[in-house]
Amino acid sequence: MDFNNQVYAVVDVETTGKGLGGNRITEICIVRMKEGEVLDKFTSLINPQQPIPGFITQLTGIDDHMVADAPLFSEIAVDVLRFFEDAIFVAHNVGFDYNVIRNEFKRLDVDFSSKRLCTVRLSRKLLPNKSSYSLGRLCHSLSIPLDNRHRAEGDTDATVILFQRLLSLDDDHEVITEFLKVKSKESTLPPHVPKAHFDQLPSTPGIYLFKDKSHKVIYVGKAINIKKRVLSHFYTKKSKSYLMGQEMHHIDFEETGNEAVALLREADLIRHHYPKFNSAQKKPRNTYQIISYKNQRGVIQLAVAVSKSFDYSVITFYNRAQAVEKLEWMCEEFHLCPRYCSLQLTTGRCTHYKLRNCEGICTHEEEVDHYNEKVLKAIEALQNDKPTFIIKEKGRHPEENCVVLIKDGRYQGYGFVDHDIPVSTIDECESYIERKTPNYHTHQIINTYLRKNEMRNVVVLDQVTA
Repeated sequence: MDFNNQVYAVVDVETTGKGLGGNRITEICIVRMKEGEVLDKFTSLINPQQPIPGFITQLTGIDDHMVADAPLFSEIAVDVLRFFEDAIFVAHNVGFDYNVIRNEFKRLDVDFSSKRLCTVRLSRKLLPNKSSYSLGRLCHSLSIPLDNRHRAEGDTDATVILFQRLLSLDDDHEVITEFLKVKSKESTLPPHVPKAHFDQLPSTPGIYLFKDKSHKVIYVGKAINIKKRVLSHFYTKKSKSYLMGQEMHHIDFEETGNEAVALLREADLIRHHYPKFNSAQKKPRNTYQIISYKNQRGVIQLAVAVSKSFDYSVITFYNRAQAVEKLEWMCEEFHLCPRYCSLQLTTGRCTHYKLRNCEGICTHEEEVDHYNEKVLKAIEALQNDKPTFIIKEKGRHPEENCVVLIKDGRYQGYGFVDHDIPVSTIDECESYIERKTPNYHTHQIINTYLRKNEMRNVVVLDQVTA
């Protein structure tokens, strides 16, 4: 590439701020430059054909009245294209301006495409160790005049001076050449996170957390390969990934050694942080219990109810249909009454379409004590049907194992144990477990794992302690 004759188009746009898809331009400024010198400038207000939110007006000073008689983007599109002809698209946080302009052209059925450079990422490379790389603070630290802030022309003029400084620091064009390579992902990475942070991500199973400027978690994900999965978010053109990248300032991660624990940890962290960009697993799910209680006759009744910390809960389910199915099994197996198992609403003799072996408690033909004995046996059988086992998986390094504990049918948590330490009893296992709260999602993860692996890596533990 002949950099001596290369033209750059330095750009800034102001918008309505309604997400990437609905974001319309209210003002644009483009400066063409070559060899560090300004060749031409184009600036214009634009009628966005939609109301400008009040918070945008407070930020930019641009309101509906100012753009009422301004041209539509379609009316200046030819001039905009002319300024980008044979030029490299340059902007501070280039992903934002580039995608907004490309979407405006897309509405006109014009396929807009350009090589691009981000002055945020270039500054991180050529001006390291700055406390902030926002345009305002960067200009202040470099004594670059920034007048008319948050207006397209003011911000573009400042970006031009910044870009001139960056070009002078890269006199052999080595950095710019690297950033412009087709295989280089520099321009697609989030602008506020140094590339070195991505380079340090491990290629192992685990979870990762994206955090905003104040270190608040905005997204939690799991991965078999953390580095590959994190980078994949920013190679896509999806609006969600783009918007997430704009808010992202920090990345944390935890290696788990295996996918199963990565899934469990992800579910735990989503429940704890309720991240802005996680849509799945945030909606609370009801759990259900089979409860027992005595009615006025002294008959022990069973029923399925939404979990509310009942004192007389027999077992908990994460699906109402499963709870009803188990209750029907108890009724069939132990000759219980569908009416007193809340499987049928009736005041007389039970007439359930499937369960027909009631011995007459509902018609006073069976003694209460005899019936209650059967109910207690059914409850005992149900409680004995809750297995205790561990899932033994790969650890975070070759010298350790990972164990997931299921006790009495409920997920308890997971932990990491050195290879040479035996885990043969519940007590031994529990001493290594980091306790977690089971929920619908962890229940589904465990069940899916067991179905997929057909009990491989599963060690059943007796109810015996050390």
